[in-house]
Amino acid sequence: MADNRVVQGRMVTPTSLAELIEGDSVIDAEPISDAAESCPECGGDVLEVGYMPTAMEFVTGRKCQDCDWAATDRE
Repeated sequence: MADNRVVQGRMVTPTSLAELIEGDSVIDAEPISDAAESCPECGGDVLEVGYMPTAMEFVTGRKCQDCDWAATDRE
């Protein structure tokens, strides 16, 4: 799968997608993948990325490609 994907009309990298989900900078991010779900708000496609917001935490985040919906495995 390509490293860069389109989210809400703009190209994002794994790190910039993780930062959109987290709302802050992250240390590192894994490649973006397609999530096995549709957006609960608009029905659009959802992307998934694993990332490290701190040196001691790993989070899996999901973000809709079409709207503002995002979630993490913390929730």
